[in-house]
Amino acid sequence: MTTSSLPHLLPRAGADDAPQTRQLAVPQQRRWHWHWKQVWFQLHWFIGITAGTVLVIIGLSGATLAFKDELLDVMNPGVRHVPAETRAPLTPAQLSSIAAKEHGQRVASITLYAEAGAAPRLFFAPKDGQRRGASIYMHPYTGATQPALMGAAFFEWTESLHRWLLLPRDPGRQVAGALALCLLGLALSGLYLRWPRRPLDWRTWLTFDPALKGRSFLWNLHAVAGTWCLVVYVALTLTGIYWSYDVVRDNIDAWAGKPPRTAQAPAKKGQSKERKDALPVDVGLAWTSFQQHAPGWTLATVRLPMRPGEAVQFTWLASDAPHERARSRMSIAPADGTLTENEPYSQQALGPRLVNIIYPLHMGTYFGLPGRIIVTLASLGLPLFAITGWMLYLGRRKAKRAVHAQRALLAGTPGKTDTGLPTLVAYASQSGQAERLALESARALQQAGVAVNVQSLDRFDPAQLRQYERALIVASTFGEGEAPDGTRRFARLLRQTAGMPLAGLEFGMLALGDRHYSAFCGFGHALAQQLQALGATPMFPLIEVDKHDPAALAGWSTALARCSGSAIDAIGVQEEASYAEWRLARRVLLNPGSLGGELHEITLTGPADASWEAGALAEIIGCNADGSEGDAQSAQHAPRSYSLASLPSDGELQLLVRQERHAGEENEGYGICSGWLTRFAPLGASIRLRLQANPAFAPALVDVPCIYIGNGSGLAGLRAHLRARHRAGLARNWLLFGERQQAFDSICGEQLQGWLDAGHLARLDRVFSRDGEAREYVQDRLRANAGELRAWLAQGAIVYVCGSLQGMAAGIDAVLQEVLGQDGLDALLAAGRYRRDVY
Repeated sequence: MTTSSLPHLLPRAGADDAPQTRQLAVPQQRRWHWHWKQVWFQLHWFIGITAGTVLVIIGLSGATLAFKDELLDVMNPGVRHVPAETRAPLTPAQLSSIAAKEHGQRVASITLYAEAGAAPRLFFAPKDGQRRGASIYMHPYTGATQPALMGAAFFEWTESLHRWLLLPRDPGRQVAGALALCLLGLALSGLYLRWPRRPLDWRTWLTFDPALKGRSFLWNLHAVAGTWCLVVYVALTLTGIYWSYDVVRDNIDAWAGKPPRTAQAPAKKGQSKERKDALPVDVGLAWTSFQQHAPGWTLATVRLPMRPGEAVQFTWLASDAPHERARSRMSIAPADGTLTENEPYSQQALGPRLVNIIYPLHMGTYFGLPGRIIVTLASLGLPLFAITGWMLYLGRRKAKRAVHAQRALLAGTPGKTDTGLPTLVAYASQSGQAERLALESARALQQAGVAVNVQSLDRFDPAQLRQYERALIVASTFGEGEAPDGTRRFARLLRQTAGMPLAGLEFGMLALGDRHYSAFCGFGHALAQQLQALGATPMFPLIEVDKHDPAALAGWSTALARCSGSAIDAIGVQEEASYAEWRLARRVLLNPGSLGGELHEITLTGPADASWEAGALAEIIGCNADGSEGDAQSAQHAPRSYSLASLPSDGELQLLVRQERHAGEENEGYGICSGWLTRFAPLGASIRLRLQANPAFAPALVDVPCIYIGNGSGLAGLRAHLRARHRAGLARNWLLFGERQQAFDSICGEQLQGWLDAGHLARLDRVFSRDGEAREYVQDRLRANAGELRAWLAQGAIVYVCGSLQGMAAGIDAVLQEVLGQDGLDALLAAGRYRRDVY
């Protein structure tokens, strides 16, 4: 019994994948070849959707704490600030005495403020088993105990959430530290992933494009906002790690020359009572002495001595202090007010001063109110990154599921058992139409009970044909009778085959083409003739398909039915049904006065859910000059294909259309589709259009160099590619573009020059063939720079060619063959690094 598994229906959306032979009979082990950038990308998204989700909690709680004091004052008017009075505020000695009598506890320290009306805060000695004692605010003039602060418990809970995630203190600190390291990793890996070619161009880093939509909008918002917040996040994480890990803090403190920390142990039983019974020390003289030696103080913390003979410790903040932790220290004997130690902040060693900066940097207060606002906004940005990161991740997952679903749709198609050899269903595809029809044919045959093996001729060897008794081939013709780019090697090897090695092979051929070209279905005919010359026998006459001719496709369905002996569903029916109504929004003549035909930028608007990628095509069914449809026999005009010049994120579909003119009265001397788009269709007119994927011209949205070559309206496809690369932050791009005269044919000149100036283009060569005495074309410019071409190709560059087949594309092909040789050119094609969209 022969079984087969079919590949997924749709080409992969990944931009830089080479066309691949579909190996069906023997599953192969998946091999991973990751670059460093891919590794960092995987780490970035994994940490982002795991630790990043928890970081949202830390960010929101941090933003809440940033303006805690202001919020408490709003919630508690008249508690921490009372109306200023003309009388002098109470001294520390008076406040301590009143509090001790009223609350029956020893006062350990008092924090006072020079601001008139600011309530001092008193801290009591800790009770048994406590790390710190309770605190109260007192009226600065009467000594009355102020009401407890409403909301204080909430902010204490929020601080515990921010610092320890509500876990026990020590393990909570370590978890918070690990999350800080994750945030640092996210910030630095994000920086690496979006590093542009010209990092000194600030627009590349900081400019956000609000016109973007969908995935491009999310990516741009995520990347640009991350750049804005990068420095803040690095500062927050590095300072947060200082408090999270004792080994880090102890080593930094030792380097700074600070004395070793002693753990604040809970008060022992009996110790509290002993201190409570100790006689209070009068600190009146010490306070008077402090005021004399510390003019201009704004905040002072007075640590009261626990026993007679100890000095009163003052920690104070000067009015000109650079930040809130820039505090001076002073010790004064309470008995006579003698100054025993005076250490102004400006005279402290550099190390301790640097350590004191850590907290203000973490809170943003080092830079005043603007710094606090910036830190708050950056903290509130963490939910933004989590949301956009999750949306990007889920978008990738959805795309992967769609691919797996298509694969399962084919692989799981039920059918009858066939004990014979499988039927080969092969395709030679340029834009993807032949591949779609081949896959649809394979699925229909499998439903009819025929075992099938689907292969692309891109990497197929003619000798493999001898493994089959029957072959069904869907072959597109490219240009004037040529093989699709990826199939050129197969066609050349088939021509070099001699003898009758294919005797016994039966084949059927579906040839796709466009009657606009003289060699209509030329490659299909040439392939069929060569197969017959090698001994193969046709099962039925070759079937020609002009664009999506439904009658021809019906004939193919009938032929498949005869081959399978069962009824076959119609092939290609969905092709006709997929046209949608678009509207002509505007058209702009880009080359007035040009020696060539008029070139128009056509802008269309259509379905809101329309989606495509760079390199895709628009198939349009044109109308006659009078707006009627079809020819004299009422047959529908054949659709014309145009390269898309825009992306879905632009919010509109743009084309570059060359106006075709011809002699005679037919259609008033204009081409059917180009005349309708560039001259006859009124603004707002309905345009029948179908988007068509073009996998052979798929974008490369990974960090590889790309060489873009084109002429005339071929700039459309290249412009879409460059836009996609620009939005992905990929700048290793070389554009060679040719036209006639610079004065009239500088198509999109300002945009191209802007990309060059901004570093999005590493090199720009514009060649104008009619401006010099000796005519120069893009292929001549490429040949003159063969050395640089080799260097780019050695770095893995992908070559894109878009424009006229005759002249330009053929010339580029010749240059590449000169530089690489035939084997090198074949290897470039086989690797998917030579991609063309020519006509």
